[in-house]
Amino acid sequence: MEIRHEEDAIIELYNASMSGCTTTLSRLIHKEPNILNRISLTSMSETPLHISTLVGHLDFSRALLLLKPQLAIELDSHKRCPLHMASAEGHIEIVQILLRANNNACLIRDQDERIPLHYAVMRGRIDVVRELITAQPDSSQIVLDVGETVLHVCVKYNQIEALKLLVESLSDEGDFLNSNDHDGGNTILHLAVMLKQTKFLRIVKYLLSVSKVKDGAYSLNQMGFTALEVLDHCAEGLKSVTIRKILLDAGIERARNQTNLQPPLAVVIGHHEPAKPVQPSKNWWLKWIEYLSYQGDWLGEMRGALMVVATVITTITFQPVLNPPGGVSQTNEP
Repeated sequence: MEIRHEEDAIIELYNASMSGCTTTLSRLIHKEPNILNRISLTSMSETPLHISTLVGHLDFSRALLLLKPQLAIELDSHKRCPLHMASAEGHIEIVQILLRANNNACLIRDQDERIPLHYAVMRGRIDVVRELITAQPDSSQIVLDVGETVLHVCVKYNQIEALKLLVESLSDEGDFLNSNDHDGGNTILHLAVMLKQTKFLRIVKYLLSVSKVKDGAYSLNQMGFTALEVLDHCAEGLKSVTIRKILLDAGIERARNQTNLQPPLAVVIGHHEPAKPVQPSKNWWLKWIEYLSYQGDWLGEMRGALMVVATVITTITFQPVLNPPGGVSQTNEP
């Protein structure tokens, strides 16, 4: 009966995290002072703080952090901490209390190697971006395993305001502003040109207004092309013409004679692995752009899942928590 009572209390705690009921939280803590320590023995991958920060319950999140500050850096099954959740959703006040609890959470990488700043940028949460880089300035220079910087993420997700804020904070880092990713060796200017959509024209114009980015306009990607030369191997169209005019008006010229634009016979891909000769006529960039077009929506999926937690959770069978027959189970469901 004691174990059944403890399971009921934990279920009630998770329901309270969904509704943000601090009264229920206080009552549960009064009856079960160690309840927050016992949740790690359940089959739930998210903590109540993951849920309350995602949904946006400020008072409930603050109460949890006062009771157990360690929750700020607890990870779910995707290695995301509560700051990932709050940053993606743009809950600025929750972000602030999480940073006060432990600002090292800014540097926690999830299973995709992304830190909270990446999710704030992807969603265009400008206030959160500003808060995160103030708390941990070094977070803006985190490079993913694929060589992608947070600036590449800004361009890929068409977040020009976040891009401006980050470029301003990195104004003295010319080399970083012109970093090449590993999946093609592209700078942010290469990327903006390659995406070649009308909505990215503002980004191209802005990047060319930044002197250090403009100075790096002659950087070569792994195909041996500058940003301008990339357009010479794209299908001609109004957008290509418009982008080419923007580049030429900014004073960007071809780095070498047009007859010498064939890529080298051996192109280095990824981690210095030789590839077969690639001919521009094969539209090598199409596959890459197709890859970029998939942005996923883990947050939407998670939000939808959490919204039914209150009804589904009562059917979940928790693993025994305290003094179960035969000891604590050694196998937890992911």
